[in-house]
Amino acid sequence: MGLQKENVIWFFGLSGSGKTTLAEALNKRLLKKGFLTRRLDGDILREKLNADLGFEEEDRKENIRRAAEVAKLFSETGIITIASFITPKEELRNLVKEIVGKDNVIDIYVECSLETCIKRDVKGLYKKALNKEILNFTGIDAVFESPKNHRFTVNTEEETVSQSVNSIVLFLEDKRLF
Repeated sequence: MGLQKENVIWFFGLSGSGKTTLAEALNKRLLKKGFLTRRLDGDILREKLNADLGFEEEDRKENIRRAAEVAKLFSETGIITIASFITPKEELRNLVKEIVGKDNVIDIYVECSLETCIKRDVKGLYKKALNKEILNFTGIDAVFESPKNHRFTVNTEEETVSQSVNSIVLFLEDKRLF
């Protein structure tokens, strides 16, 4: 790979689709290659920086806006930022591009069926959502819009983590995004 470019790699998809797992694996791979990276994870930001936000429409938008602003700050200092957020609507994905800069965002859709995400349910969130213990849960009673305008897709039902990360790295190299 060549010189580092300050891109923001933004993984989005349903809860349980594998966003965090892929972001961690890609981060490790890039660090091994000598790149300077920083990870931003939706769960971690929700616990700390965005602890004051709920899951209503406006709060979700503010969550993504803040995350994009943080990603932009890292990006402006030359750091490759790897973000993993559900980002359920096209409007929110466009907001990320507006804030960070369209050319600096590599948005990667982590495709995985709702059925598989429910089966994985590592955090028990789908079970709670299906039992109405959690409201406005994306994929259950809140919409996840199919992406229309993104750079790359990985399918975590069809590929292993390693295969997905390999295809992402090949895509990034091919498009000279580093």
